[in-house]
Amino acid sequence: MENLNASRDSSNNTQDTKDHIKTLEGKEAVEKLKELAKGAENCFFCTNIKTGLPLSVRPMSVLDVDDEGNLWFMSQTDSEKNKEIEANPFTHLFFQSHKNSGFLNVYGISEILDDRKKIEELWNPLLKVWFQDGKEDDKISVIKVAPTHVYYWDTKHGEAIAFIKMAASIITGKTMDDSVEGKLEI
Repeated sequence: MENLNASRDSSNNTQDTKDHIKTLEGKEAVEKLKELAKGAENCFFCTNIKTGLPLSVRPMSVLDVDDEGNLWFMSQTDSEKNKEIEANPFTHLFFQSHKNSGFLNVYGISEILDDRKKIEELWNPLLKVWFQDGKEDDKISVIKVAPTHVYYWDTKHGEAIAFIKMAASIITGKTMDDSVEGKLEI
């Protein structure tokens, strides 16, 4: 369990930390993961994670988040990304679903699958941009990322309320932070 007395990463932390730290577990955590990942649509998909060396980063579209919290992507079988995952399956994903909220940090283990049923399930016509032969393309692989550590930053009441509180805070000089953050324990 996290230390609720610990300071949040904020230069103006005048409100009680316990009001802004909320770990979500189980189904509630998966629902928050789905909301933020699907809201962002895209993420920075990082592989080749080695201490002291640059990692490999590319934008990717998440195609699904299943009920177990696994994130699903498609990739070319002969891509550099797939080669890196085969050498080291540890993956880091960074999402942002709105300008000022909906941030998600996912660390997990990737698995490359040749699963025609899953390709059919995840397929949408926009994917033809990368897979010229459509869903029948023999160079399609599916990447499943199973999260091991997930952290989120969001608003408690949505973007509109957060904006109103920010404006009121500027006018009154009183902190009215509507943020919430915490672990997603899936």
